[in-house]
Amino acid sequence: MTAGLVTAGLLSGPAAGALPAPDPSLTTMSIKSPPGGANVRVLVFHGSAAAGDESPVVNAGIEAIERIGLSGPVNQRFKVEATDDASVFTNETKLGRYNAIVFLTGGGDVLEPEQEAGLEAYMEAGGGFVGVHDAARAEPYSDWFTGLVGARPAPNGPTAVQRATVEVGDRLHPATKDLPVEWKRPDQWPNWVKNPSGEVHTVARVRESTYRPGASANGWDHPISWCRDYDGGRSFYTGMGGTVSSYDETDFRTHLRGALLWTTRLVQADCKATINGNYKAERLTKPNQPGHNDQIGEPHGLVTAPDGRVLYIGRGGAASSQPVITDWNNPDIGKGKGEIHVYDPKTKQVTLAGALTVFGNKGGGDELVKVEEGLLGIELDPRFEDNGWVYLHYTPHSRIDRDTRMAERRVSRFTLDLATNKLDLSSEKVLLAWPVQIHSCCHAGGGMAWDSKGNLYIATGDNNSSRFSDGYSGNNPQPNYKGVSFADARRTAGNTNNLNGKILRIHPEPDGTYTLPEGNLFTGKETDEGGGKTRGEIYVMGVRNPARIFVDKTTDVLYAGWVGPDAGAPSTTWGPAKYDTFAAITEAGNRGWPYCMGNKQPYRDRNLPDPTQPLGWYDCDHPKNESPNNDGLVNLPPVTGNNIWYSPQGGAPDFPRDASGVPSYKQEEATYRLPWLKGGGQAAMNGPVYRSEDVSADSGVKWPAYWDGKWFVGDFYDADQPRNAVLMDPRTLGDGGLPVHSESLKKIVPIGNDGIKNLMDWKFGPDGALYVLDYGRGFFTSDAKSALWRVTYTGGGPTPAADQLARGTQQ
Repeated sequence: MTAGLVTAGLLSGPAAGALPAPDPSLTTMSIKSPPGGANVRVLVFHGSAAAGDESPVVNAGIEAIERIGLSGPVNQRFKVEATDDASVFTNETKLGRYNAIVFLTGGGDVLEPEQEAGLEAYMEAGGGFVGVHDAARAEPYSDWFTGLVGARPAPNGPTAVQRATVEVGDRLHPATKDLPVEWKRPDQWPNWVKNPSGEVHTVARVRESTYRPGASANGWDHPISWCRDYDGGRSFYTGMGGTVSSYDETDFRTHLRGALLWTTRLVQADCKATINGNYKAERLTKPNQPGHNDQIGEPHGLVTAPDGRVLYIGRGGAASSQPVITDWNNPDIGKGKGEIHVYDPKTKQVTLAGALTVFGNKGGGDELVKVEEGLLGIELDPRFEDNGWVYLHYTPHSRIDRDTRMAERRVSRFTLDLATNKLDLSSEKVLLAWPVQIHSCCHAGGGMAWDSKGNLYIATGDNNSSRFSDGYSGNNPQPNYKGVSFADARRTAGNTNNLNGKILRIHPEPDGTYTLPEGNLFTGKETDEGGGKTRGEIYVMGVRNPARIFVDKTTDVLYAGWVGPDAGAPSTTWGPAKYDTFAAITEAGNRGWPYCMGNKQPYRDRNLPDPTQPLGWYDCDHPKNESPNNDGLVNLPPVTGNNIWYSPQGGAPDFPRDASGVPSYKQEEATYRLPWLKGGGQAAMNGPVYRSEDVSADSGVKWPAYWDGKWFVGDFYDADQPRNAVLMDPRTLGDGGLPVHSESLKKIVPIGNDGIKNLMDWKFGPDGALYVLDYGRGFFTSDAKSALWRVTYTGGGPTPAADQLARGTQQ
């Protein structure tokens, strides 16, 4: 790529700078082999515009780079020369001997125009550049050099040496792969005039909450080391290395060594993976024809087949022109069509595979009018290519009772004709069915996923109204319809004998039945003195509305997200505000709702005879279900803290706790442990964990291996809400450990009215592309913005090319 293209959107490019045209004698390098050769050399340039003695930092840096060049495997060693004589940049023959140039300069205008032109020609010929700390202050009037280093320090940034935590997000680049994920070290930490994220590939960020960044702070996304393919060559920059002691650190020398291995062409590395311009988002489906859902229904979930086909479902809300029946005296109340569509990437055509008649078209408005039931989830059998089996999670209209306002939720298996993409509705085998109340909305859940052992996970919502508890714990035992509570989640999510508000785990059998795998939360045989029982299908209890779940088959870790209650702020009387939640689940357990949220923050109990009066705080370590609506065990499993939670005020709110462990819930005392998160109107949409090894190397559109192991978390909304890839510590992820690193995806999975504004589901396909459902701009319907999208990677493979590696080394 030319420098002008690389810097588009960040700088005006070399053509707009003040440089004269390079001397023709200097540009001859561009038609020769890349700089350097079998005898690998690194030039350390430390010229400075400042008068006075040489900086001790420069001497320490030169010595460290010399030591690096003599260390490691023989085929990765190199010679080091140092100079402060800028005339080297106009000596094309001498400059062409070096595989990489390191700038240890103290900044300022250190190069004459013709010298900078020589450096530019060197990069165009395929050279390598490493800038360290104050190198970002060099050549302050050059747009081209700004593009080379990537960013400029803010003039009023902090200068004191402070200990801080560096989040090392790139676990593959040679400069970072051997470093701690959370790297704690002292240094000077520059702030940037303009954040380069998305224009460069950031390999490490400094966590501002661990030091004092000053008034020019960059916020949660504060890059500190990055790289990019620039103007024909390779550029790596680190803002670290501002102290003499840095160069004595083993980890910092490891960091520099990896940077030098890549820039000298001794190893390949990917410095394109997080550059926004390397991704393409395209809408795959057209708007529906008037009066027909020929392309898409009310989007509610997707799954990809091994051959690349994408199957996606519509919940059951009709087009806005269709009638919505809300009168319980009408036998067609809530009747809708839960549609299954198939997108074929070979033909780029959509087929309506079939439609189930569901209870799910009951409109919006009050919770006694609207409904979230319908066609809720889809999964394909692990042997789908052979048997065509499709599993659907839905609420059949034929099974509703209009008198009691109860319905049946079920998971059924159907057969898809693989040649015609048509679903055989007569092939249904009902695996699992259970009752749900439909007098009041909401929280149906719906997601499904398989693990590597052939176990099917089924996410169910708490089947509970959001009202009647002031937006805090859904624990009001009073409202009921004909004896069935609809505002007490202790009847459902907190009940060991109820399948709602859970993540179930079963093992489907070929005959359409299922067995229970070992390791679920209950066996189904437990009882207590009060007669409470359990259901053996329960793997996780205490979840509110888990719309999307995912199992990483490499580890069999279950990832889930669920929507929280409606309270906009914490209450010293009732407990935490609305917390939308994400959790990495490694074993069966209780995730807290409606007793506790977040990192085991308890709610206040309430009960008859007067639910408006607060009782004691719940004990997250020893929760008890003392609701009159409970037919399960009283003593519940202890609550496991969750990994990610966020409120309108910010990400992972936490509070001081009293001697009993109860948080203060005073908003002015809150700390926010995940500053990259914020809510408001919020609806968590859990995403996948990427594994590039599952994708063919010649895919052409697959996301880079940089994203391997990263967990995609998002929200239905796209304003301040998350759309991020997070890195977890495998040692703590099952016990509620916080993410150690996060990266925004909002420029890659585009937001805005003409982008993917309302994220409903997202999964990687067998081609390594990301498939995304945009719900559309209304509710309980589909519209012209409802669509299936695909986000592909277009940046190419690691650099340098294999035939450009020094010494023929290939990594």
